[in-house]
Amino acid sequence: MSRLKPMDHALCEAEKASTQNEVPVGAVIVKVSTGKILVSSHNEMVQRNDPTAHAELLAIQKACRLLGQGRLDDCDIYVTLEPCPMCAQAISFARFRRLYFGAYDPKGGGVDHGAHVFRASSCHYKPEIIGGLNEEKCRALLVDFFQKIRGTAS
Repeated sequence: MSRLKPMDHALCEAEKASTQNEVPVGAVIVKVSTGKILVSSHNEMVQRNDPTAHAELLAIQKACRLLGQGRLDDCDIYVTLEPCPMCAQAISFARFRRLYFGAYDPKGGGVDHGAHVFRASSCHYKPEIIGGLNEEKCRALLVDFFQKIRGTAS
């Protein structure tokens, strides 16, 4: 299975978020044994008035309900932006096989930046991590969004 197809789907979710004035982040969960996309989500923090309504958390909740289990060890998660520390910890708790992410987040990331959640001694499970997947498209979507809301778009 191509790794770009799920990330392309996550990008579509991120674009949906952008049209709803949400920070454009999308997440997709793929069941490894079938190669099929189980669920997808995008940020809904503004819509729900909930600072925890990140794309990753919403997708994890949907997948756990769908599968009727609290662990997603036969699943990979694709996210358009490096997960924040909260989402990285949830990814650890869910026991994903792999985490794929697009753009790096030097300010708020929790994987390769900031808290380095998976390197902490308190982290009991670390998925395989592949960052920078479709990075330019993922980053461009974020840059465009923030330029528009700040009124600096060209």
